[in-house]
Amino acid sequence: MSLNIVLLEPEIPQNTGNIARTCVVTDTILHIIGPIKFSLSEKAVKRAGLDYWSSLKLHYYNNYQEFLDQHYDKTVFYATTKTHRLYCDVNYKSYKEVFIMFGKESKGIPEKILKEHRETNITIPMMQIENARSLNLSNACAVVIYEVLRQWDFPHMSKSDSEF
Repeated sequence: MSLNIVLLEPEIPQNTGNIARTCVVTDTILHIIGPIKFSLSEKAVKRAGLDYWSSLKLHYYNNYQEFLDQHYDKTVFYATTKTHRLYCDVNYKSYKEVFIMFGKESKGIPEKILKEHRETNITIPMMQIENARSLNLSNACAVVIYEVLRQWDFPHMSKSDSEF
């Protein structure tokens, strides 16, 4: 089983670092699709990722088409606020390889892409509050990562080393 988080043109280095850290501790592969406006070697990215960065399984693509060309045969789930299908309603157990794409913090995934892949759009439910568009990107990734892993019965993951 392989879990893959795909970030389409992320904008905030700290979010990318936090997501990278979550990917390392969950054995999730991180795919970043550019262009991005920061360097993956920036202090802000590495500080958020702490000393986990060297253990990260990372793939970088110059653009969305390059990602599609390399993963044309994969099912990709597209996280968006513009659908009614809940992320937890997907049966991830039926997939050996799961790809979940998240868009840039300011705009999400472009509507054109969402329309082309309507059948695999997913959302995280939220309260409808004025000026509250979505969850923080790193939090949204963590929510979905742990749902996939829960359905897979947390493969190769240890529980706590000790109890009180």
